[in-house]
Amino acid sequence: MKAPEHRPWRVLQSEYLARRPWFTVRRESVELPTGAVVPEWYVFEFPDWVNVIARTREGLFVMISQYRHALGETRYELVAGTCETGESPLESARRELLEETGYGGGEWRQYMVTSPNPTNHTNRVYTFLAEGVERVAAQHTEAGEDINVYLMTEAEVRELLDGDEIMQCLHAAPLWRWMAERGGRGEAPRQTEK
Repeated sequence: MKAPEHRPWRVLQSEYLARRPWFTVRRESVELPTGAVVPEWYVFEFPDWVNVIARTREGLFVMISQYRHALGETRYELVAGTCETGESPLESARRELLEETGYGGGEWRQYMVTSPNPTNHTNRVYTFLAEGVERVAAQHTEAGEDINVYLMTEAEVRELLDGDEIMQCLHAAPLWRWMAERGGRGEAPRQTEK
């Protein structure tokens, strides 16, 4: 399919309002190709993030649960995290899986790349599929993490998706894609062409 016409906005003015590890935001005045001027547009700068759809040799999904303070709820999620400086997305994904669950090894491939919100976020989310992982170490979480690890069947993960129990849309999207590619027939996912 042909790419859409590229119609970038012109930045008239830009200033940082905050530069904190998890809150870096700038306010910009922009002019659209139509000539319209938007005096205040806010852009949030984040490092790239990673997600991992990890499955054991037995085909069980390695899922986690943790409390999410903004919602005030504990939910099931994929393993996920931030790309550290100097790490490739794959290295970050492997590190996050090992830290959060103690699982590692297996066959890894990049599964999909998305944007959390292309309207005002600068980062991308790299989702990896890790097949055949196994427990290789103890879980070692960071101070701000309280994570429980679960092994779930495909049917259990599908039940969570059907019931809107996976609230993090950046986790639900790749899991729904995985389910759609399998067609509910227990087949292996198709290889994605690059």
